[in-house]
Order: sequence, then structure tokens, then C-alpha cells
Amino acid sequence: MQRSISPPTNAAAPARRRVLTQGLLALATLALSRARAAAASSESISHSAESIHQEPIFKAGRKRVYDALTITSQFDQVIKLTGVMQSPAMAAMQKPTEISRHVGGAFALFGGYIAGRHVELVPNELIVQAWRVGSWSPGVYSIVRFELTDESGGTKISFDHGAFPNGRAAELASGWKEHYWDPLEKFLS
Repeated sequence: MQRSISPPTNAAAPARRRVLTQGLLALATLALSRARAAAASSESISHSAESIHQEPIFKAGRKRVYDALTITSQFDQVIKLTGVMQSPAMAAMQKPTEISRHVGGAFALFGGYIAGRHVELVPNELIVQAWRVGSWSPGVYSIVRFELTDESGGTKISFDHGAFPNGRAAELASGWKEHYWDPLEKFLS
């Protein structure tokens, strides 16, 4: 007859193993979170970047909206509707409105206070620009994207603006409405 030998019963053994396992897991979790924090700080990854998304709708076709944004004489009329060039600070900026119609081409708006280059142009559909305000540090550009789509007999611009200096979102968002969307709506009506 075979006898089976059982290990001595010790009720405390499973409880000790559970405590040891939980303690090791807690230490591993702590070490991993410290390693992640150290890696994140050495890589300087921003988790607070600002961006703007707006969707103005205009009672005009995509071609008409695209032309108003990319033809110098038309956008100059939009600028005049803002009245902004009447202020003493802006009146001192005498650079005329200039808008290239080519990818890589430059633009200068609002007396040169806004300037940049076209990154991508798809007629009547898409405008992507490296865009900057004259008061920003030299070499600092943001990215603006105007995507034009048909919307209820008119045109919706899905507009995104990012990569601008932190702390400027509210000012820029109101500027887009006041100096682009409102006068563009007047110009197109």
C-alpha cells in the first residue's frame, strides 16, 4: 500500500505568500512609475499644448470662399471690413496685402502683422499654412488648416490652429472670429 505524504499544514503560509506577493507588486509599481516620470521629464514632452478648432459656415460656394482666402485683392477687401487697419498701431504697418497662389509661396496680411507660407493648397478644398504673428519671437510659426466642405448650400470651414506659443489660445480664437470669420461673412454676402 502506498502512502501519500502531505506537507505539514500551516495556515499562515498562504497568507504570508499573499502579503509578500502584494508587497513585491507594490514595489514594482512604484519603481515603474518613477522610471516613467524620469523618462517623461528627460524627454520634455508637453501634455498641455493648446489648439483651436472652429467651424464657421458661410452662405457661399467653396470656390468663392477659397478665392476670398487666397486672392490678394479679395482678402484685402476682407481686411478693410475689419476696420483694424484704422488703429494707429496697425496704420503704421504699411506693407500691402500679398498672397501667393502657390505651395511654398509667402503671404503677408494686416499690414504684414500676419505672415507665413503656404504648406499645402488644394483648390476649393484645403489651405494649410505656416502662420505667424509679427510680435512672436523670430522663427516661431504655427500651423493653420482650413478644410472647405459643402454644408447646406454653403461652405463649412473646418479650421484648426496649433503649435502656437502657449497662453495665446483665447486671444487667437477671438482674433479668428473678429478678423477673419465675421468680415469674411460680410464680404461673401
